[in-house]
This record gives sequence, structure tokens and C-alpha cells, in this order.
Amino acid sequence: MKVLYVYAHPEPKSFNSALKDIALDTLKETGYEIILSDLYAMKFNPVLTATDFPERKNYEVFKPFFEAIKASKEGTFASDIKGEMEKVKWANMLIFQFPMYFTAMPAIMKGWLDRVLAPGFGFNPITNSIYDTGLLKGKYAMLVTTTGSPKTMYSEGGAHGDLNKHLESLTHCVFEYMGLKVLPSHIIYEASSMSREKGTEELKNYKKQLLEL
Repeated sequence: MKVLYVYAHPEPKSFNSALKDIALDTLKETGYEIILSDLYAMKFNPVLTATDFPERKNYEVFKPFFEAIKASKEGTFASDIKGEMEKVKWANMLIFQFPMYFTAMPAIMKGWLDRVLAPGFGFNPITNSIYDTGLLKGKYAMLVTTTGSPKTMYSEGGAHGDLNKHLESLTHCVFEYMGLKVLPSHIIYEASSMSREKGTEELKNYKKQLLEL
């Protein structure tokens, strides 16, 4: 199995960093091949602009969708996008790890989705290549995320609502839309206020889930 691990957290000493490290070590121990895209460390640019398309279809009006379709056909994306696309092509599984910011992923990872999983590469509604026929069909995806709030707040009837339903904007509307088979999300609640003992337990739980993949 080949895994692309897309990671977004700005602090190397964080609990999220420890989660990422145990994931990489565990997957390597089980014989998986791994590529890490550490977005903050890479200083990945999350902003989709016209410079993403060095060879434009239309230089008068910028229409990202049609520029991406052209660039996908001709392989003319900007070099940083092409590099990440090659990783996606290589991988059988994509794991995305991030902390929840306002019930969503950090902007740097959202920008990675916007720029890398582009029309013509991840999906193409023009040719009806979506959902069961999405262009990434045959690959797997999984979300790993942490929250500051307790589970009671992120449950049905809680103040924020069911977190798994919030994540459907990613699991269904992005990943399944592109043909990916989505595995159950791994969610750790109240990460910012955990004791060291609780943190150690959560690391063990994550390792266990990875071993069961």
C-alpha cells in the first residue's frame, strides 16, 4: 500500500505532530510506503490564482475551472501543483490530518484541495466523471482530526452539531465526488486540554486503528 499523508499543523511540538509521527512510524512498520506532505513546513501556497496556469486558455478572463481542464489535459499546471498531483497519482490511500478550525480544516489544507484536486484531475462533470466514475476511483481516503471542544458539543443535539455531519462536506462532497472510497474518520476531542496520560492513550488508539487498516 502506498500512502500520501497530507498534514496541516504549524507547531512541531504539538499533539497533532505526535499523532502524525506515530502514524508514519506505524505505517512504515507494517510495510506501507509513505510520502508526507507537511503543508506548513513546505510553506505550501493555498491560494488559487491565474499563475497556477502558466499556459492560459483565456488571457482576457480568468475562469479557473476551464483553465484546470486544459492544464489537466496538457500537464501545464504550476510546478508545485504538479508535484502534489504526482504524489496523489502514486498513492493508493490519502490520509488528511488537521485540527478543526471553526468546524473546518485549516485554510492551508483547503487550499491544497482547491489547487491539487483540480477539475480534470480529480473529477470532470463535463464527462460525468463524478462519484462512482470519479477520476480518483480505486483509491482510499481517511480524515484524522482533533477538536478543542468536548464530544458533547460535537454530537447530535450538542451546541456545534454532529462533527461527522460537518465532515461530510469533505468525505462526501469532495472525496466520494472524486470516486475515493472513504474510511471512517478518526476524531480526537478536547485535544487542547488533555492530560499527558490521556494523550498517550489517544496515540495508542490511533496506532491501533492504523494497524487495522
